Amino acid sequence: MTDLQIAKTISLKHISEIAKKFGIHPDQIEMYGKYKAKLPLRAINKESVKKSNLILVSAISPTPAGEGKTTMSIGLSEALNRLNKKTTVVLREPSLGPVFGIKGGATGGGFSQVLPMEDINLHFTGDFAAIEKAHNLLAAIIDNNIQSNTNSLRLDPRTISWKRVVDLNDRALRRVIVGLGGTTSGVPRESGFDITAASEIMAILCLAENLMGLKTRLGNIFVGYTYDKTPIYAKDLKAQGAMTALLKEAIKPNLVQTIEGNPTIIHGGPFANIAQGTNTVIGTLMGMSHSEYTVTEAGFGFDLGAEKFFDIKCQSAGLKPKAVVLTTTIRALKYHGGTDLKSLTIPNLDALDKGLPNLEKHLENISKFNVLPVVAINKFTSDSDEEIQLIKDFAQSKGVKVAVADVWAKGGEGAIELAQLVIDIANSKTSNFKPLYDWNLDVKSKIETIATEIYGAEHVDYTSKAKAHLKKIAALGLEHLPVCIAKTQKSLSDNPKLLGRPKDFIITVREIEIAAGAGFLIPITGDIMRMPGLPAHPASEGIDINEDGEITGLF
Repeated sequence: MTDLQIAKTISLKHISEIAKKFGIHPDQIEMYGKYKAKLPLRAINKESVKKSNLILVSAISPTPAGEGKTTMSIGLSEALNRLNKKTTVVLREPSLGPVFGIKGGATGGGFSQVLPMEDINLHFTGDFAAIEKAHNLLAAIIDNNIQSNTNSLRLDPRTISWKRVVDLNDRALRRVIVGLGGTTSGVPRESGFDITAASEIMAILCLAENLMGLKTRLGNIFVGYTYDKTPIYAKDLKAQGAMTALLKEAIKPNLVQTIEGNPTIIHGGPFANIAQGTNTVIGTLMGMSHSEYTVTEAGFGFDLGAEKFFDIKCQSAGLKPKAVVLTTTIRALKYHGGTDLKSLTIPNLDALDKGLPNLEKHLENISKFNVLPVVAINKFTSDSDEEIQLIKDFAQSKGVKVAVADVWAKGGEGAIELAQLVIDIANSKTSNFKPLYDWNLDVKSKIETIATEIYGAEHVDYTSKAKAHLKKIAALGLEHLPVCIAKTQKSLSDNPKLLGRPKDFIITVREIEIAAGAGFLIPITGDIMRMPGLPAHPASEGIDINEDGEITGLF
């Protein structure tokens, strides 16, 4: 059965029942139909947050075979609930880019899903649309100010860094000319589009802790310079009030349910290769306010989403995770060991052994944050007992706990052993989270710390453009901001072809974007693009709907 077929066999509970189970009276929620709701910000309790155990689910470097990090997060939360530990899983919202592209949706799979999966994957409660509108409103205000003869800030169009966004993979929009059509249609200038998941508005929403904090951050968005080199921010354009008004519902976390009827919060959706890759601070705090355990995930491998989760989100919000579940698959490790995609289901101990250094590096990286890991082997039917034992022996040699989790086929039942290990680590109180770097370091030191310590690079090169950006950042007084490195997810390096655990490589920073509202800087490495493109045969080709409104082809 497909994920969608499995989802259609489940009788969903009314969202009011899920709210009661979560600990919020049904009168307090804002329902979006029978199975989705918004949660009020007043339901966050900072004292309760201090008592909750925050568990991060991450993974080894991603491969085309898929690692199932979201599926593992959901399955682990189901298992913890089965062990009578009140648990909420907190996830990111899917972007239509991957849904219609190559990756598919982001609601888990098999018997480890959040529901209703069609709604969540397609529009959901409209958060992405609100973010898109708020972002593009600022773009319209900027171009209007350039055009206007009165009330103009004398913005220099050549310095405008603010693009527009759309929630689709559309490579043709990466670079565009706006303002064509004569004097009444604006001032012609080069601009472009990013995908909505990479919008600074998305980043801001994910780091804000309340509505007024959101408005302040929106006002701090850096726009460009005037002709006399004065920096201009969104607040100078008086844009932050209207932008916040557009986001007044989007800032509220979304409540849905797992297949086993447990509460799930899905809120915010930045990618981890081009943004910070974690759900909202508000969503996480909401989960922790009402749960003994809160399971959350960070996008792609530990070198991307998890590093940003720790160094940006946790530092910003004062969060201290108790454990890291590092998801791996035998198929993925064999791919890192040199096996081609067509042969991954064939037992191959030699290739598996050659792929273990990738797992080893991610385990080393977790230890740099002083948090204990547990390895979760996401089980597939093609896995041999000998291959499973090889990973277990490897983990044991490193002093790391390991469990096989069959969550796709068995849901929470398939992760009981993993859940118990997580409980043991949380109860041991041996994790004492510390960030990798101090925000007050200079920008180059922060970039180089991540590149050498987490990626394993020999050193970092900077293009002339990136060097100019470093000077610009210093002149604006923004050197104290953390860094959110945009890098390929396919490798620990900035070269997607270097699999496994590459060594003696150089990371090249080609430019650095300023996200002053979000409160971080974005060094862009390699050929990474903030507007992805569709593959030759996008997933949209397989999605259809019949006359009864039943959707097929989502995964």
